[in-house]
Amino acid sequence: MSQQSAHRAQTMDRTLFAKLTGNLGDQATLAKLGTAFAQVYAEFLPDIIKTETGLDINIAYAGCHSGSTNELIAGLGGNYALVNGSLRNWAPNFILGCGAGFIMTLMEHMLGARAEDIEAPVARPLSVIELDLSVMVFEKIAKVLRSAVNAAGGFEPYLDPPYNIEDRPPAIGDDGSDFAAAITMTISLGKSMSQIAIIVPQRDLLRTVVSTPRAKNPTAASETWSEQLSEQVRRSQVTLEARIRLESLTLETISKLAVGDVIPFMDHTGDVRVEVSANSKDLYICEFGRSGENYTVRVKDNVNSDDELLRHLMN
Repeated sequence: MSQQSAHRAQTMDRTLFAKLTGNLGDQATLAKLGTAFAQVYAEFLPDIIKTETGLDINIAYAGCHSGSTNELIAGLGGNYALVNGSLRNWAPNFILGCGAGFIMTLMEHMLGARAEDIEAPVARPLSVIELDLSVMVFEKIAKVLRSAVNAAGGFEPYLDPPYNIEDRPPAIGDDGSDFAAAITMTISLGKSMSQIAIIVPQRDLLRTVVSTPRAKNPTAASETWSEQLSEQVRRSQVTLEARIRLESLTLETISKLAVGDVIPFMDHTGDVRVEVSANSKDLYICEFGRSGENYTVRVKDNVNSDDELLRHLMN
């Protein structure tokens, strides 16, 4: 900015100056751009997710709001995952957001929970593992963004590691007061309804011509996604359950049980058989024992191969 322009900016109303310099648009213009972005996302993001995970999602335009970056992020509310990004020849700084509920529901699907058993998640910040999974989600969101803006030079978006909105670090060299726009879209997966958001300075957004990308063969990307998910599932912690069969009793005996009564194990004459499972899938046959102060189980046999188990956890 020249010294003369800087002086005018100091003496002129900030909002008026931003409008005159093309850094602040009217609501009709922003709504038109937001709708164009949402149309691209509604057409392409569900296909990408379906091809690479087998899951059906729906995208719908929710609105485009104007304000400072700080105001727009605060307006998202809590329980969002955010990513700071940049795309050469389009916007040096933008922010992508995704509701935590979508990530949590996706994780449950990837760990083998049945769709009909997954309820809308209780709102909370994402765990470390869920943030790891969100990396791949943000990569897909950024992929569609890059195709929609068709930035010159064919550069790929750069994304910082994701973080919970509650942990948002202050922007270096930017007080977050510049005029920006937040394009929001609903994203639904099963019973879960969340939002995704694109927050970008209006000086960059207003110069954007949104284009519809051409459909491409997703096979290679699908294989990469599946490999990444496989690795993520292998690193994820899964709750194990152990079942031990007890000696059969009559209903009359059961009805008279009181505090302190003892029910023997079924296999009280030999090793006590324990069946270990995760996500309702039997994994191992074990024997019951004790190590020091802790009760333990020792693996005696595998119910499924490693590949079968992994497929179960991912399907």
